[in-house]
Amino acid sequence: MSVKHKIRILVADDHPVVRKGLQSCLARQDSLKVVGEASDGDEALEKALALTPDVVLLDISMPRRDGLAVAADLRKEAPHIKVLILSMHGNKEYLFRIIQAGAHGYVSKGASPEELLRAIESVHSGETFFSPEIAQAALNQLVNHRGTEEPFAQLTSREREVLILIAQGQSNKEIANQLDIGVRTIETHRERTMRRLDIHSVAGLTKFAIANGLVALEDGVHGEFQITRRWAGLNSPLQ
Repeated sequence: MSVKHKIRILVADDHPVVRKGLQSCLARQDSLKVVGEASDGDEALEKALALTPDVVLLDISMPRRDGLAVAADLRKEAPHIKVLILSMHGNKEYLFRIIQAGAHGYVSKGASPEELLRAIESVHSGETFFSPEIAQAALNQLVNHRGTEEPFAQLTSREREVLILIAQGQSNKEIANQLDIGVRTIETHRERTMRRLDIHSVAGLTKFAIANGLVALEDGVHGEFQITRRWAGLNSPLQ
């Protein structure tokens, strides 16, 4: 790829080991420069607006503000910044929500360093990039379920945030403190979410969140560690 300047990258992920693995991977590329990192959604939005990177690598499930909310805010406030979503899971049914949020691409955290580099270069050049297996699976789902509405699309941005925090095991009081709103408001969001999804227990909400890739299973940290090893060049270095 011929570029006049390095592609400036902001890395946003709530797992420090993943951020460091990404930065190690990207630092080996002469065409890329990591200009900052963020550990939660609010920090990601703040640093993106302050640093104006070319591309933001953005995790979906993060504290304080989920990745899709950040992508939607950047689309409004800084449309010139390209957003590349990263996720631990396949999230095939989630692809349409990612597009609606204004993201320019989507890559699994299980992707190779070569695929990650292609994705960054593609979105920076104004193209979109979606991992081939994700795009094909989403197309199959669209064909097989045409005319049906994805349940998650019924939720507001705030209800999605509350759902993620519930699935992470936080109490109503903890969620209220984190989002800086009243406990009663959290209870209302939870009741509406359960009604809209036709789910009637916290366990059911948690299973729904895991199935849609909003939160990882307990072995997610181990899986991300293995992925980080590959990005960092310990298994399959990017030459």
